[in-house]
Amino acid sequence: MKKILKATATVGSMTMISRILGFVRDVVIARYFGATAGADAFFVAFKIPNFFRRLFAEGAFSQAFVPVLAEAKEKRGKEAVKLLVDAISYRLGGILLLLTAFGVFGSSLWMMVFAPGFMDEPEKFQLAADMLAITFPYLLLISLVAFSSAILNTYNQFAVPAFTPVFLNLVLIAFAIFVSPLLDVPIMALAWGVLVAGVVQLLFHLPFLYKLGLLPHPTRKSDPGVSEVKRLMIPALFGVSVAQINLLVDTILASFLVTGSVSWLYYSDRLMEFPLGVFGVALATVVLPGLSKKAANENWQGFQQDLDSALRLVFLIGVPAMLGLLLLAEPLIISLFYYGAFTAHDVSMAGASLMAYSFGLLGFILVKILAPAFYARKDMKTPVKVAIVALVTNMIFNLLLIGPFAHVGLAAATSISAFINAGLLYWYLRKQDVFAPLQGWSKMTVQIIAANVALIGFLLWLNPDVSAWLEFDVWHRLGWLLGLVFGSIVVYVVALIAVGVNPKRLLRS
Repeated sequence: MKKILKATATVGSMTMISRILGFVRDVVIARYFGATAGADAFFVAFKIPNFFRRLFAEGAFSQAFVPVLAEAKEKRGKEAVKLLVDAISYRLGGILLLLTAFGVFGSSLWMMVFAPGFMDEPEKFQLAADMLAITFPYLLLISLVAFSSAILNTYNQFAVPAFTPVFLNLVLIAFAIFVSPLLDVPIMALAWGVLVAGVVQLLFHLPFLYKLGLLPHPTRKSDPGVSEVKRLMIPALFGVSVAQINLLVDTILASFLVTGSVSWLYYSDRLMEFPLGVFGVALATVVLPGLSKKAANENWQGFQQDLDSALRLVFLIGVPAMLGLLLLAEPLIISLFYYGAFTAHDVSMAGASLMAYSFGLLGFILVKILAPAFYARKDMKTPVKVAIVALVTNMIFNLLLIGPFAHVGLAAATSISAFINAGLLYWYLRKQDVFAPLQGWSKMTVQIIAANVALIGFLLWLNPDVSAWLEFDVWHRLGWLLGLVFGSIVVYVVALIAVGVNPKRLLRS
């Protein structure tokens, strides 16, 4: 566990820097543009290329490419790895160019598909389509960054990919503050900022690939790994990306709701993504290359030990993160976004959807850890079966809950489907005799429950009423929020130690 924890801490710390800057970015956007029609339009225009990026690049492609690359690295040598990288870059680049061209010149068609509710408001629809034509090339740029990240992660260089999103946040902050006042339509500055950020992120990666000797030189030459990646990618395309599909479905349905619904879901999703990114995605980033290496070498005992260690970390950290997000939902929204154009009504609406998302946080993290156990073994069919069930479940609950609960119902449906996804993945791992919990789970479960009871008591005791949060000035809000967050961490760690969890032993295991 020590090796996994150390690598996760490296990725998590870099990701935390990015996420903090991401919050600064969202604070700036909320202050300048609030939850207006223009903000709704931008969030959809940004979400569409991001959706395809997570679907193709960071999702299906990375899950298919990393096991093949790890196998080539372990068994075939550096020259084979270089040929694989060159061959993949040629094919990936070609597909991305075609998709980007279709996105830029067909932005109105994409908007009709992904935000059909905007068609009732022609100005809002046209603004969103215009911004999408600018943001869509980001897909090409950031997908190449994801390709580079997969290579660097396979060579245990986790910090560079984890730090890269910092540039997106810095560029968007700069464009919102300095460029938007110069434009006739100020919010268009955010669309241009997304495009510029993609260029900066890709350029940042090139020296590190060059140092590894793996800077791609696209070639039409084939390699056995290319066919293997294609074979694995097609089912992974759906299986790994069900959470993103669910979130996009939320956006489509939210476009039919009152103005502000897309923005409320965006802001609450961003806060939910903080613990998911800092811990869940960081842990998954570390786990996949390690599991792929052990699967390639048929070290199944080590495979099971790594997966068991990762799951223990999920429950040790994921459960208190879920509870903290639930109990501090509105204070978080108020502290970060309740400024300028962002109103008290927006706080209430975004806070409600954040509570609904927070219930699913543990499910989202578990999927991030359990799915790589299949991809590392090149089993793509099982996650697809599970993903279909989860997606259908999300659709059903969306339709059941959107009527009575509007945008909050959409968030709740996504959370429910996340737990169904995670539960079925775990069940199949047990059924296939790939994984069985090692000794110590019963005792650890009792310890985690006891420590979280102490955490809940602390937050219920000291958390001020929402009306008080609304009246605080910015420094009082941030002071209270930081005090509650760090106080919760201290209470939780002390409670864990009090019930018998030994941190030193945990690090040595």
